[in-house]
Amino acid sequence: MRRRERRRLRVARLLTPCLLGVTLATCGPDERQAAPGAGMPPATVSTVAVRATSVPRMLDLPGRLASTRVAEVRAQVSGIIRERTFEEGSIVRKGDVLFRIDPAVYQADVDAKTAALARAEATRVQASKQSERTETLLEKQAASSAQYDIVTATLRQAEADVASAKALLARAKIDLDYATVRAPIGGRIGRALVTEGALVGQGDATRLALIQQIDPIYADFNAAASDPSPLADRAAGKEATEVRLVLPDGSVFADAGKLLFTDVSVDPGTGQVSLRGTFPNRKGALLPGAYVRVRMAQGMSADAVIVPAQAIQRSSAGVAQAFVVGGDKVIALRPLRVGALTDAGWIVEEGLKPGETVVVEGFQKIQPGMTVNPVPWQGGRTAAAADQP
Repeated sequence: MRRRERRRLRVARLLTPCLLGVTLATCGPDERQAAPGAGMPPATVSTVAVRATSVPRMLDLPGRLASTRVAEVRAQVSGIIRERTFEEGSIVRKGDVLFRIDPAVYQADVDAKTAALARAEATRVQASKQSERTETLLEKQAASSAQYDIVTATLRQAEADVASAKALLARAKIDLDYATVRAPIGGRIGRALVTEGALVGQGDATRLALIQQIDPIYADFNAAASDPSPLADRAAGKEATEVRLVLPDGSVFADAGKLLFTDVSVDPGTGQVSLRGTFPNRKGALLPGAYVRVRMAQGMSADAVIVPAQAIQRSSAGVAQAFVVGGDKVIALRPLRVGALTDAGWIVEEGLKPGETVVVEGFQKIQPGMTVNPVPWQGGRTAAAADQP
């Protein structure tokens, strides 16, 4: 009996793992293990319904910023720079002192010309008195007409010497004043091109600094000359034209500008005409030489499909795309072709139709193919709101 019980226990121990494996094998996948979040509700995302609306048709043109006035500060007299009185990169006003050149030579020249003028004045006074005496003697017939002619000529020569001495003194004072270099215009000054102790103006007018007036600032750009007449009418003031600046990072400059003029000729190589706009730049955020895009309205686009800017995502290749919610609340990632960025959002030229729903917020918790719980987007301005007054 005991042998039979031992044999039964031994067989049971051998069969137990086999029975457990068979049991697990007959269970379905969902019964073997459950997904960690199988019981969680769908992710909630903010969505907006795409609608067609009328928006201004914007034209973006490449351009470059330029200063309204540029002045090169140069040395008009030669000498050693003794002092630089401005801070590089600061705003200067017209007439501000920028550099001081050693004035010793020019001060000495002024003193010499002042003495020469005094000598000429004394000679003129003596000649004037001699002329008066000779005229009196001539009336008394105590002097001849020849003597009177001589003293009269001497007086006129003395007066001419006085005028010449005054002109030389004025020129010497001008040179002395040029030893103090002042700002010819107001604006932002760049770095100093010379330092204290440098010899300037020796043989040529040495450049000392550059001043640029950047408030307001110009934007020079080109447009196709296929029909330049509307642009010309706008630039001539027949039609008010507001232009905007799109900065290199894609943001729009806060202050609007206006179109100034179009060029009178077309570039034969490119078939384009040059235009210029002016923009306020009170804070100096816009710098000359920067590449920008100039945006201006060209009529209205009817039935444009617009989505909020937050709804557009970019792939690693730079392709625009958006999450679209289907009728079964399953999302799909769809590539898009977008146009200009407006105040209401991006204009979608291809990839979306009016009535479709796109995700605006909640991208961190969704993936293509997931079921979501869409709720209306409450923040910002939507394409739907763009239709409303």
